[in-house]
Amino acid sequence: MEENKTGKNVSSGAEKVEAIEREKAAAAAHASAPKKTKRAASPKTAQKKAEALETAAADKRIEAAKARAGKKEKKLMHRAELKQKRIEKRAEYKAKRLEKRADAQRRKAERKQARLDHAAALKEKRVEKRAERIARREMLRNESKADRRARVEREKKERIALRLKRREQQEKAREQRMQAREAARERRARDRRHKREQNTERKRHAPGFGGWLAAVISLGVACLALGTIVTAGAFRMNDMTVQSANAYRTALFEMVSVSEDMDSNLSKLRVSSGAGERQKLLTDLLVDSMLMESALERMPLDNLTSTDISSFVNKTGSYCRTLLAKVSEGQALSETEKNTVEYLYGVNSKLYNELNELTTHMEAGDFMAFIDGKEGPVSQKFGEIGKSTLQEPEDTVDAPFSGEGNVGENKLASQEEISEARAEELLGQYLNGYHIAGTQYTGETVSERAACYNFTLTDENGMEIFAQITKNGGKLAFFDSYEECTEKNFDLDTCDELARSFLSELGYDGVQAVWLSDAGMVADITYVAVQNGVRMYPDLIRVRVCESKGRVVGLDAMQYLLNHGERTVKSGLSREEAQSKLSEGLTPYAAHLAVIPLNGEEVLAHEFACTYGEEEYVVYLDAETGEELQVYRVVDSERGSYLR
Repeated sequence: MEENKTGKNVSSGAEKVEAIEREKAAAAAHASAPKKTKRAASPKTAQKKAEALETAAADKRIEAAKARAGKKEKKLMHRAELKQKRIEKRAEYKAKRLEKRADAQRRKAERKQARLDHAAALKEKRVEKRAERIARREMLRNESKADRRARVEREKKERIALRLKRREQQEKAREQRMQAREAARERRARDRRHKREQNTERKRHAPGFGGWLAAVISLGVACLALGTIVTAGAFRMNDMTVQSANAYRTALFEMVSVSEDMDSNLSKLRVSSGAGERQKLLTDLLVDSMLMESALERMPLDNLTSTDISSFVNKTGSYCRTLLAKVSEGQALSETEKNTVEYLYGVNSKLYNELNELTTHMEAGDFMAFIDGKEGPVSQKFGEIGKSTLQEPEDTVDAPFSGEGNVGENKLASQEEISEARAEELLGQYLNGYHIAGTQYTGETVSERAACYNFTLTDENGMEIFAQITKNGGKLAFFDSYEECTEKNFDLDTCDELARSFLSELGYDGVQAVWLSDAGMVADITYVAVQNGVRMYPDLIRVRVCESKGRVVGLDAMQYLLNHGERTVKSGLSREEAQSKLSEGLTPYAAHLAVIPLNGEEVLAHEFACTYGEEEYVVYLDAETGEELQVYRVVDSERGSYLR
């Protein structure tokens, strides 16, 4: 007989189920048995009853065990799902990270390839440009004088035509902008008129306050109708007035624009020494003067003011035409002509500033009064502008004895002549730190002093540099670049150190700064050779340093190259003896022994920097006799210090 395991703990769910089934079968069999007559419970019956109770309790325990097992299994399944999700999420993150890394490597490779392609393109472009230069050089070397003259004339005409075309395009664009502004102004005026009409119409149809206002309303309607007729006529008159005012305003803005161009070109002409660059600037100034005269004729100015301004504009155009003819013949500008250019620049600069201030602060009512011929701020301002053009030129120089040129023997004439190719090679060495991207040979400049090869260079930022290399000796005689210098990051002492270092690299040693001028954000420093403590003013070098970037942007060493050499000097008067011969009232604060150019010769002199009250002077006395040779007055201006 099989042992009854009911009520015992079982280790398997299947065994528990079998035990339960057996117990249920036993209970069913017991229930189906015929009932006997109730009688006193026997021990056996009591035992069965106890077994039945035990079976019921066992069923409850089994159900509870099954519930716990299901809950545990569900919890295990949940943990397994969470673990699987974590594994999948980790795998997804890893895949994304690998993809991101691969994408970064791909982009890096693309950038590297782009750099290589760009470098290859630049190299190819340089090769092409070099081939073009070689071809052009070969063509220039083999062309005849007649072909050269024809080519130069053709290129000149092309440049002038291109410049005029560019100017026309600028004027057309400016005219279109003016028209667009005037159209917008008229549109706003129409909108305002329409709004006023709507407000008037609403007032006309506003509800009344009673019959006692009927007469007033009728009268108002009649007045409104009459006002409408008058207003319509006034609008038509206003349209004509607006058109006339727009024409005058356009002419005024054109005067401002042209005077600004003239200011830029005259500023460049002051420092330019190359024949090609001077020709270009003088041609631009001729065109500007004609445009200024045309705009001036369209302004409602009185005869006196119009004559004053027109006289200055015509004087500028006529003088530029004279200088253009002289430069085209290969002649150099004299010191007087340079001073005249300086004078024209000063007057035009004042003209531009006055016109710009007028357009900036001009009120609409004042301008309409000016158009109507009435006295007011605008007419008064134009009167002041006209008077400012009557300024007379002054005989000024930027530094002592600047622009004197050759004095005595020409030191360049005895040096070996070099080729244009060698000059280009030397130029690359001289301007090695300027990141030159392209060099173009633009011909020769031949004068009584020296012959020079002219080059136009372009750096990596597209800025142009004009330079001249002497045909004899291959020295850097001149270079200039028009860098924008807007901030003062370097003082004059630092600029002096930078300029000295640059001159030393060029081989111009043994020089001393004798004149420092702070012109805006550009330091203009003049150096002379010094021998045994004596300043040699014929050996003069001028250097321009940008105070924003701290680098040399201009050099003029021609005077130094023409005159530099060893000299023997001997002074007759001591410094104290010479100082005693100064004019009364002059108080010297510095003194030097100097060789100065005078009437084509070199003269030994005592140089005294003096004060007379609040003014400063530089006086030169003959070192032998004490005779006064030269007196300069120091003048300070917004464009730096100069001598007069």
